[in-house]
Amino acid sequence: MKPSPEVPRPLSSPLRPLLVLSLCAFAIGMAEFVIMGILPDIASNLQVTISDAGLLISGYSLGVAVTAPLIMMLTGRLPRKTLLLLLMLLFVISNALAVFAQDFSMLMTARILMSLTHGSFFGVATVMAAEMVTADKRAWAISVIVSGSSIANIAGVPFGTWVGHALGWRYTFAAIAIIGAAALAGLFRLLPGHLSTRPAPLRQEIGVLGKPEVLLALLVSALCFGGVFMTFTYVAPMLEQITMFDSRSVSWILVLFGIGVTLGNVAGGRLADWRLWPALIGITAGLAVCLFAFTMTLESKIFAVADIFLLGVFSFGILPCLTVLVMSKAKEAPNLATTMNVSALHISNAVGAWLGGMVIDSRFGLRAVPLFSGGVTLLGLTLIVFMILLETRRRRIHRKQQQAIPVKN
Repeated sequence: MKPSPEVPRPLSSPLRPLLVLSLCAFAIGMAEFVIMGILPDIASNLQVTISDAGLLISGYSLGVAVTAPLIMMLTGRLPRKTLLLLLMLLFVISNALAVFAQDFSMLMTARILMSLTHGSFFGVATVMAAEMVTADKRAWAISVIVSGSSIANIAGVPFGTWVGHALGWRYTFAAIAIIGAAALAGLFRLLPGHLSTRPAPLRQEIGVLGKPEVLLALLVSALCFGGVFMTFTYVAPMLEQITMFDSRSVSWILVLFGIGVTLGNVAGGRLADWRLWPALIGITAGLAVCLFAFTMTLESKIFAVADIFLLGVFSFGILPCLTVLVMSKAKEAPNLATTMNVSALHISNAVGAWLGGMVIDSRFGLRAVPLFSGGVTLLGLTLIVFMILLETRRRRIHRKQQQAIPVKN
């Protein structure tokens, strides 16, 4: 008889290891987004055009989307704590490589190496976070990790941009490398050993991806978040050209958006732990309403700012819900599925930005982007309702089958 697989036990005090994972997420989130603030400095220093320098952003996103599932499949035999340590070590090395990059190709190589850590880290870390706590706190634990990434947008990106402007862009990557090294040391010291068991066999991980409910959950993630980035990619020109804010005011409005992101992430985790389906429906509906309303509120500075804040709340409030949804549908082998969820989100970001550009170039123009974004999110909401109906039907059939089984005396 085969021994039963080890079931990780929840921790009595999970907060410190969760905060260490959140620090890792902070460093990775800072590395992903700070490049936007120092792009002109990099282009000038390395003597490339802004459009060429922009490939550092798209190359990173493409690297996350494509390589994350491959890395999970190639490292399936490693204990998960070991994998997280290796990923953070690669993250520190790649940022150090960026510090000493002498030309654009070397910096692009460093960025691609950074992207290798992103999807795999979040995929494994969210599963480990869920195992540190009891079932009724899984979404909260995941939201603690995601909050590291959202706080990076509020504090880390402005700080890194300031460092880049004051001392040079290389010092920005040096600061990220130092934060990553501190997070690596914290992982080694505080991440519990009994959660470092090997994940399910690769065949089982891939097999789970073939389940219709897992594929539907991944599609829900892509649609719900695709609508967010379809609008957020062009939020600055909308606020400047339609609402008539100056660029400095837009920077502060985006900080307000980041505060909404953090609050929404925490609230979304709590609501998902309460009841997942109502939380998903309520937050997704709120997100769709905010996107639809943004087309009209752009005429008013006060209402536009309020809508931006609520957009932050709902857009990241849905992330813990989506992660728990995928994990619950792939509970037999969740590692590859949660990593695929990260890939789905990044692909939806890229596709959403592309679709927004198509709307701008069409006869509808810039003002109509939120309207179409809301339509994409509404498709996600429709798919959520469809999943609920499928699950209700499955439970009804199962209950009838149980009732039909004769009771033995």
